[in-house]
Amino acid sequence: MPVSKPKAAVSRKTTEAIKPKRVVRKKKKNGLSTKWKVALAGLLLVLLSPLYYGYILNGFVATWRWVRDWGQDPNYRTYKSFNIKIPKKYAIHGIDVSYYQGKINWSKVKLMKEDEVSIRFAFIKATEGVLLVDPYFQRNWREAPKVGIVCGAYHFFRPKRDGKTQAKFFLQVVDIEKGDLPPVVDIESLDGISPLKMRTELMDFLNYVELKTKVRPIIYTGLTFYKDYLEDHFDGYPLWIAHYYQPKLNLDKSKWNFWQHSDKARINGIGHIVDFNAFNGDSLAFEKMKIDKL
Repeated sequence: MPVSKPKAAVSRKTTEAIKPKRVVRKKKKNGLSTKWKVALAGLLLVLLSPLYYGYILNGFVATWRWVRDWGQDPNYRTYKSFNIKIPKKYAIHGIDVSYYQGKINWSKVKLMKEDEVSIRFAFIKATEGVLLVDPYFQRNWREAPKVGIVCGAYHFFRPKRDGKTQAKFFLQVVDIEKGDLPPVVDIESLDGISPLKMRTELMDFLNYVELKTKVRPIIYTGLTFYKDYLEDHFDGYPLWIAHYYQPKLNLDKSKWNFWQHSDKARINGIGHIVDFNAFNGDSLAFEKMKIDKL
């Protein structure tokens, strides 16, 4: 019988070389990572916290108060015919005009009325600086009183110009009569000079007008300009303040007489938007504002 040959020895290295490698598969992680779990837990704690709901409630209350005080304040409502909101706590209303409004039909202005609001007075631009006369002044000054509107004339003041010279110019143009509102000086800017210089020239204007007419003039200005440059310097002068689109003028009521609360009113008989004003007082106080002697 043939003798079988012994099998050749196979090295361990060779054996390992021919064994297929085992593939290790990474297990897919189910759910969220620890980082996201911590974030969600924190969010849940916030949402369930009484402080969070207190914050939301405070925000809701603040929004409701804003709507109540500004959007739906019963003392500051929209008048459709005038196309603006008007404070309701004032009984006497008026406008101020210049060449900007063009030719005005004052009869239509006088007849316009919505509820208790009508035009009782008008301030009319007369002059500016030392040379400019408003081209519509004489017509407005003549026609508005004919329909029963009480009028006052105003001068647009230029601080760089001599105050007394401006006052003389203003009085040369305006014929002030008994029953008119006091003359007005409109001061709105420094025009590049110091506040002290502006106040000096303004005082010269006021003194000269009062000397010649025996009437203390009204000062017109914006609320910010008044607080920055005029407050505590012209006490005793009637004050007309511009402060727009607010249910209340942010100034002590004892300090002002007229409030220009809008510059966007629509008035019958006028082809352009107009400034709208309220008088701080009743009919008796308004009568006392008028010039009773010259």
